Amino acid sequence: MNKTRLFKKSLLAVTITTATLASQQALAAGFQLNAQSATGIGRAFAGDAVIADNASVMARNPAAMALFDKTELSLGFESITSIIEVKDASYTSGMYVPANGSVVGATSQNADADGIGDTSIAPNIHLIVPVNDKFAWGINAYSNFGTKTEFEDDYVAAQFGGLTDVKSFNFGLAASYRYDEHWSIGAGLDLIYGQGTFKRAVPGTNSSAYLLNVDKADGFAFGFNLGTVYELDENNRFGLSYRYSPTFTAEDDADQKVTLPLPDMAEFSGYHRIKETPFAVHYSVQWIGWGAFETIDFENLDPSESALASASTTYNKDYQWKDGWHFALGGTYYLNNDWELRAGYMYDTSAQDDLTSISVPDSDRQWLSTGLTFHIDSSSSIDFGITYLMGKETEVKETLILPNSSLPTGYAYTEVTGTTQADAILVGLQYSRSF
Repeated sequence: MNKTRLFKKSLLAVTITTATLASQQALAAGFQLNAQSATGIGRAFAGDAVIADNASVMARNPAAMALFDKTELSLGFESITSIIEVKDASYTSGMYVPANGSVVGATSQNADADGIGDTSIAPNIHLIVPVNDKFAWGINAYSNFGTKTEFEDDYVAAQFGGLTDVKSFNFGLAASYRYDEHWSIGAGLDLIYGQGTFKRAVPGTNSSAYLLNVDKADGFAFGFNLGTVYELDENNRFGLSYRYSPTFTAEDDADQKVTLPLPDMAEFSGYHRIKETPFAVHYSVQWIGWGAFETIDFENLDPSESALASASTTYNKDYQWKDGWHFALGGTYYLNNDWELRAGYMYDTSAQDDLTSISVPDSDRQWLSTGLTFHIDSSSSIDFGITYLMGKETEVKETLILPNSSLPTGYAYTEVTGTTQADAILVGLQYSRSF
């Protein structure tokens, strides 16, 4: 087999792994995206599983639909701009010696990169329809993931960079039941559609040859969510919700399958309007089960084309992530009948544990958020929210040991080390109406 072709095919399974995750990483720990509503963005999603100031609450807790006595519609979009930097980075290549695990003939080059992020738009729509004073149902559609990461074509470590453009959409159907004046319960079914474009170039070719060139790999999966709300009184309530996330499989045009285990999530929220004042305080604690994200599995790899494929044409890439947490605190000031002002703070913990990657710039993150609502009239309003998300600088290391028949030992070694930082700006605009 041609040496360049062997090198390209040997890298395919590894680079699709990093491609799958890289673009989703600039927004929250792991590759979770919080972008269901502009009101949520404006308060760092503090209290979002129970506040129920518009129909978007059904995306966080289906039981909260029981808090509405009129049909509610919310529709809007979020703009997500990711700002990713790789600095103090070095790219090393050499010959790997399997007998003793050493690397000989190694050379190093600068591998710094910035301007990797991009801007994506995530639309959403939520509809809640009360049937009577006990039952309500709702439908919604919003984006779970939606961002883009793109390295320059001539990036020295092209097999670790490239282009990744990922979009996913959640279509939900839910129902709620009010048990009594204090308790409500709810449940929903989610249909998730995902689509991704992944491109990785052979180093030094300026994208004239690709290690990976997958256009619009897509697939569907089902999940569900459960929730409950407890109303102490009209000014104090609590919400608890759980979301089961499926294992997601996407297939490209070459019939190669990539399987990712998505994390389950649980959230507890509280809302408290301070009596006889225009102030309310709200908070949330969310658990994200990233510990289930141990490997990404590949199927239908061609053993004649990929040295990483076994006789069964499968390959597993190890990640070994850990569970994550969100801690959010916010406040709302009801200025008058026309205006509401809000702000919030969230601390978001990293999903990565001992294994790190330059293509997945994950870290602990802080959210600084503010927003407002303008009531056009008694039945309609416009919401605006903005968040600045700050990620910590993180030292990372990523290596590849690949078959290469042109080398005496039969293996090539490449490595990237450096410091990554991923920030983001989220802006949301939303219209809500009751009928």
